[in-house]
Amino acid sequence: MSSFVTEVLASSGKLEKDDLACKISKLSRKVEETKEEVTDMINKKYIEFIPSMEGAEELLDQVESVSKDIDLLKSCIENEVQQNLHDAVTEYAKLKQQLEKNTAVIDLLQHLQEFDTAIEEYHRALQEKNYVVAAKQHGTARACVDALKTWKDTELPIVRALSSEITIQRENLIYHLGEEWQKLAVWKLPSTKTELTGAKSFLKTALHLNKGGSKVDESVPHALLSSILQALSIQGELHKKIKLFGQVLFKYILKPLILYPSLVVEVSSQPEQGAVLSLQCLETKAEHPDPSQVYTKVLTVLKTLHEHLFDVSVDEKKVSEILGGLIWEEMSECIIRECLVHSIPANSSQLAEYSEVIKQTEDFESSLKEMGYLAGDSTELLKYARNVNCHFASKKCQDVIVAARKLMTSEMHNTVKITPEYKLSIPKLLSPSGGEKERKESSKRSGHYDQQSLENEKQLSPNTLCLPVCRISESVQQLMDLAIQTLSEAVGSSPQCGVQLFYTVRNIFHLFYDVVPTYHKDNFLKLPHLAAIQHNNCMFIAHHLLTLGFQFKPYLPLKDGVAYFVDLVPGFRRLGALCFVAQMNVQKAEMLERLSTARNFSNLDDEENYSVASKAIRQVIHQLRRLGKVWQDVLPVNIYCKAMGTLLNTAILELINKIMMLEDISNVDGERLRTLCQTIIEEGPLVFNPLPDENKNEKYQEEVPVYVKKWMTLKEISMVLNANLQEIVDRWAEGKGPLAVEFSCNEMKSLIRALFKNTERRAAALAKIVK
Repeated sequence: MSSFVTEVLASSGKLEKDDLACKISKLSRKVEETKEEVTDMINKKYIEFIPSMEGAEELLDQVESVSKDIDLLKSCIENEVQQNLHDAVTEYAKLKQQLEKNTAVIDLLQHLQEFDTAIEEYHRALQEKNYVVAAKQHGTARACVDALKTWKDTELPIVRALSSEITIQRENLIYHLGEEWQKLAVWKLPSTKTELTGAKSFLKTALHLNKGGSKVDESVPHALLSSILQALSIQGELHKKIKLFGQVLFKYILKPLILYPSLVVEVSSQPEQGAVLSLQCLETKAEHPDPSQVYTKVLTVLKTLHEHLFDVSVDEKKVSEILGGLIWEEMSECIIRECLVHSIPANSSQLAEYSEVIKQTEDFESSLKEMGYLAGDSTELLKYARNVNCHFASKKCQDVIVAARKLMTSEMHNTVKITPEYKLSIPKLLSPSGGEKERKESSKRSGHYDQQSLENEKQLSPNTLCLPVCRISESVQQLMDLAIQTLSEAVGSSPQCGVQLFYTVRNIFHLFYDVVPTYHKDNFLKLPHLAAIQHNNCMFIAHHLLTLGFQFKPYLPLKDGVAYFVDLVPGFRRLGALCFVAQMNVQKAEMLERLSTARNFSNLDDEENYSVASKAIRQVIHQLRRLGKVWQDVLPVNIYCKAMGTLLNTAILELINKIMMLEDISNVDGERLRTLCQTIIEEGPLVFNPLPDENKNEKYQEEVPVYVKKWMTLKEISMVLNANLQEIVDRWAEGKGPLAVEFSCNEMKSLIRALFKNTERRAAALAKIVK
């Protein structure tokens, strides 16, 4: 550092080197002399203990004098040297800046020279159709422009001009590449005004594939094609071109071939011009395409493209792989949705034949992998084909639910007659063990034990626990057949499929429980015939659900503890009962409304009042007769009789209550009230006609008191209305007669007071009405 300072001072001309050295030498000698004297004094004072106060003070003055000289010299050096040093550094910085500027200018000139060279090479290569070299030279020129933009004076007009030029040349190159690409693949598409609604709308589609070989060097196949694709890749345009090509290819060729079985692809080769792909239409009755035909048509298209266009590598990657990556997902989804879904078997017996479709799918994917369109092991297409059991179950379940809902929403008027001998047609199921020997041995053992077993003398009727004779909807019978058929499919299917089909059958009955009451709600309230059929339908389903699960239990792959169908039985019974009770309430309301027009059956000595009351009674009888005809041969006999008995009892109870409420009944009123009661007594049993054969209905007409609770009460009140006091007292028989069974003391006394005037005889009779 000192030598550098000296050189600086020497070059500055402001400090003489010799003068400075002389001064420093003299100062050094004074320092040495002072040091020796101070050392000598310290030795004498602290070592030799000789008093030397005066000598010390002199030395101190001398030291201070030397210190001042040193400070003065130091100050001189600092002022002179630092000033000269600053000037030297400033000058050096200016020189360095000038050097950097010169270097930058040289770099700028080098970039300009490289740009000019690259652009010239670019134009030459473009004229020669050497597109790869043109693309690389264009990249070099662009790198030069980018380097110029990083310079501090980026606003130079020349930089803007070069940037504009490089953009223009890039568009020019892309345009030429696009022109060459269009020559390689020439599309002929249907008019944009034409709606693509059918197979025939795609017949005008054609793809002309020209050869990509070089005319100059025919020994190098696909030379021009490779050059075009690599140049597009260098410019970042290859992916866009392939994507657009793939979209048009899928929309106008591949998708129509997948959708329409009648469309086929025709490849016509031309020796010097390449090949032409076009679509032709053939007559076919198939609604959905066959997988093998779809695979063949798609492979024909892709093989032709591979031979003429895409069997080229760009950046160590096949162009066919780029196309495959862009169209495979959409194409595989289309094949699954439009082809494989419809090829799933509708019956489990056809599942074994589906292995051929799986093999065809594997071969299809292998061919695509060989050509480079596919990468990887397993795709969604092959997974879908291999998972046929699951798809079969899903499709079967969907078809079953659709068919079941169609039956549920169909008309219910068409009925079939059910007898105690009716049984569900359950197909013969294979034994879960499958052992013929075991079955034979078990039958032998059971026969041996049967011979030795003791039988009860009293046996249950064959009709025990059988459904009574009634009518159900034909659709419900078909629904049960559908459930049994589905369960039979479950028995012969894989465990997963079997479980899914079993729960689909359960879903059928859940759906019935929810859909039918809602869909037919208004008809159930308006039409008593449909309400009775719905009641029977629910009871029919509930009856067979009791045993349906146990009939299939040994053959289904279900865990222990599954309820099968037994848990649905109470719900169906309740559903049928609620539907019928709702119709019964409607009939009761109509009946009571008609009886309400009878003016409380009072003042029947008036002809108009009697006419209105008689009309009301006859309307009720007519309603019951009409209802009896509607329910005849539909409801089970016991349900029919209970229902008609309940409705007739409602009318009788209303009539009795109105009579008992009367406070004064004249002789004419009594006679006419008795006539009304007799009308019901005579015509009431005639509404009990559960069977079409009139001769068989007499039995049920005689059992009216069993089904009508107030029947005997009506008979007794009819007798009282035409009896004298003594006859009434006799039938009371001190609370033990038939009157006492039907009426309480207060009711009987109230009736006597209304019928008879207040006399001693009436008082005596009232005194005898006690229990």
